[in-house]
Amino acid sequence: MFVKITTSGGRRYLQLVQSYRDDAGRVKKRTVATLGRLDQVGGELDSVINGLLRVSGREPMGERPAPPSVAFESARALGDVWALTELWKELGFGALRRVFRRTRHTTDVEALIRVMVLNRLCDPDSKLGVLRWLETVALPEVDVKAITHQQLLRSMDALMAHQAAVDAVVTGLLRPLVDQDLSVVFYDLTTIRAEGLTNVAGDVRAFGMAKEGLIARQFMLGVVQTADGLPIYHEVFAGNAAETTTLLPTLTTVLERFPEVRRLILVADRGLLSLDNLEALEAVRLASGEPLEFIIAVPGRRYHEFAELLGPFQRTHCTQARAEVTGELAWQGLRLIVAHAPATAAVQSTRRNGEIAALIAQGEAWASKLVEQDGGVKHRGRKLSDSGAKARFYHAVCEAHLSKIIRVDLKAELFRYEIDETARRLAELMDGKLLLVTNTKDLAPADVVTRYKALADIERGFKVLKSEIEIGPVYHRLPERIRAHASICFMALILHRIMRARLRAAHTGLTPERALEQLHRIQHHRVRLGAAEPVTGVSSINAHQNEVLSALRVKKPVAPEQLTLL
Repeated sequence: MFVKITTSGGRRYLQLVQSYRDDAGRVKKRTVATLGRLDQVGGELDSVINGLLRVSGREPMGERPAPPSVAFESARALGDVWALTELWKELGFGALRRVFRRTRHTTDVEALIRVMVLNRLCDPDSKLGVLRWLETVALPEVDVKAITHQQLLRSMDALMAHQAAVDAVVTGLLRPLVDQDLSVVFYDLTTIRAEGLTNVAGDVRAFGMAKEGLIARQFMLGVVQTADGLPIYHEVFAGNAAETTTLLPTLTTVLERFPEVRRLILVADRGLLSLDNLEALEAVRLASGEPLEFIIAVPGRRYHEFAELLGPFQRTHCTQARAEVTGELAWQGLRLIVAHAPATAAVQSTRRNGEIAALIAQGEAWASKLVEQDGGVKHRGRKLSDSGAKARFYHAVCEAHLSKIIRVDLKAELFRYEIDETARRLAELMDGKLLLVTNTKDLAPADVVTRYKALADIERGFKVLKSEIEIGPVYHRLPERIRAHASICFMALILHRIMRARLRAAHTGLTPERALEQLHRIQHHRVRLGAAEPVTGVSSINAHQNEVLSALRVKKPVAPEQLTLL
């Protein structure tokens, strides 16, 4: 039986039609009822439909209950904080809970420290900003609603109050990751900008020369990392501390923390070289009694001390060289490794010669003008004086860093300068060269150079600290709070480097920042249907996000509410 619309006399009618078979088995149709004109059918039809629905046991139209209201209560980022939390626990940072469980703190200090560390990697902000960030994420195993600004600050104080125990935990989780047979460690310093004008007892904020070339209030951060790029130690120094004074205290602490290391090669930048340091470094011994080995670059300001040694090497190896050459010379009982890059040398020499020629042309022009003025020739513009010419020319020479080659006689009454050809030849001798001092005995010169060039990786670590983790500027004024902030950023750097190593090993082509961006899109949803209890869930995980989780060796995230059921 079905409904059919027929037309008669220009009008359309609604009919109920039945199909049947006659005695001969042929299919025929007959009209059971005419329900009325199509344009007049209304509420009467509804009553017929409702009657049929009742007979069939279904709910009549108009008597169905209203659908429940749907409220999407929240959607918070889950994927990035989930992955970092899993890494935090896998590496062993959870052991910090045992450190603070023995104290009288009523809050979960380990959880608060974890919150601040994860914030540095996901959305670095001030401690007040951490509270705003917590409103946007579904952080596993943390009651974010109960966290206050004062609790975060007090957890930083607790971190410093139990620094020895915290350092022991961090060292313990790093120890299995360090090569005990041959551990090449890199050490370098950077400056961290600090704000505020007040002074407190033991203040580490001091005015000094920042890495950007400005005088600023700052503190210094020293970081030691392995050849694999894993940071294993950090230390905060006063902002005006000399770089050379930080090396031995840092090295002593590293050796104390990793006594099982049987061989240690220290690689440090040229700013840390001094004869006193070298003598002290040669006296350092590991726990096994083996001497400390080191590779340290010679600063450019001391290259002139090696001119006599480099002369024969230049004539023998560098004059006709077309590719980089390395060699070895003896210097004060140590090995002096020399690397010469012909292409770099050519560029440096050409640039210097061009600058010298331009300065000489300017000097000759001023000298000619002074002579003409003495002869009574008048020129447009302000009259040039010998003292003015000397000052302006000397300033230009210093700006070009050529004061050792172009010597301006500032004591002379007249404007006068000369070219020191000896200094010029010495500068050309040093073009394209890298000088390294080492006491290693079994590394070839090329291997020593390769080890030193890997020091650039720690600079990238500092870049991560300053850009992605945003360690500065620092607004804390208390020294212990500054050290706690540095410690939190150091823990974040460890997680960052572990992520980087795993992403590279999986050949994802992703940086930790891009990986966290992908995971950030995995959200935790909370939906309420009418007056029922809310329903929670996690957004679907696409192929790219699944690849990141697999590379990081992290299981797929689940709603935080479900963790108690697992």
